[in-house]
Amino acid sequence: MNQFLRLGAVSYLNSRPLVETLYDCVPQAEISLDFPSRLANRLRERQLDAALIPSIEFFRIPDLRISSDACVAARGEVLSVRLFCRTSPGQVQRLALDDGSRTSATLTRIILAEHFGAFPRTEQLSLAHGLQDSTADAVLLIGDRAMHEPVGDFNCVIDLGEFWYEWTGLPFVFAIWAAHEDCATESLAMSLSRARDEGVKLSEKIAAEQAPLIGIPESTAFQYLTKNLHYRLSSAERSGLRLFHELALSHNLVKTHAELNFGDLVTA
Repeated sequence: MNQFLRLGAVSYLNSRPLVETLYDCVPQAEISLDFPSRLANRLRERQLDAALIPSIEFFRIPDLRISSDACVAARGEVLSVRLFCRTSPGQVQRLALDDGSRTSATLTRIILAEHFGAFPRTEQLSLAHGLQDSTADAVLLIGDRAMHEPVGDFNCVIDLGEFWYEWTGLPFVFAIWAAHEDCATESLAMSLSRARDEGVKLSEKIAAEQAPLIGIPESTAFQYLTKNLHYRLSSAERSGLRLFHELALSHNLVKTHAELNFGDLVTA
């Protein structure tokens, strides 16, 4: 791959297997790490050519292609995407959404509406603030900070990956590699997939390095990377992504009605 590319990748532990060897696999690229929501904004503004973005943003940003079969997905409990409810879910009137989230924010609103008949007002929770800084009835946290046990009294804590899987029987895709059409080459797809394959092999090393930085046990970090998450966009993940799109459309959380077609997905 000779084309120079500006790549954006997520800075959370959950994506480390995708980016650990990215600098070696895509040496021609300028790679920047950021929060998922910011990467989506930068991709929309064409400040990036390709990025690991919240899956919901694929349906909101025009002229993108899914540029690899590497992704961040869960088939059950995910640990790092949790809704902390101070009331019963059906009584939530104020919902604070992690400012780093787009996909999980959408999934939260779908779950509250579909299962609990709740349509709360939403507000943003700054990345610099935590649970104790919000008085909302429910607070969504994602990423590394969501993995810590909460301080305070909560009616319930909902793991969104687990809830989705028990509800639908399908995996949930939290993030995908997407690129502008002129950048979604076979060479890029192969490089991103190779980075995934090599990174997954380094899960034990990643867990040992990252666990102390996050403040969780190394064993928890390793289980998280190898059991709670997986990184391949298989047919089951595609079905889960289609259903998520349909539900988001039905709740007016995305506007595009174009069918999600994986027929031209560039994969390794």
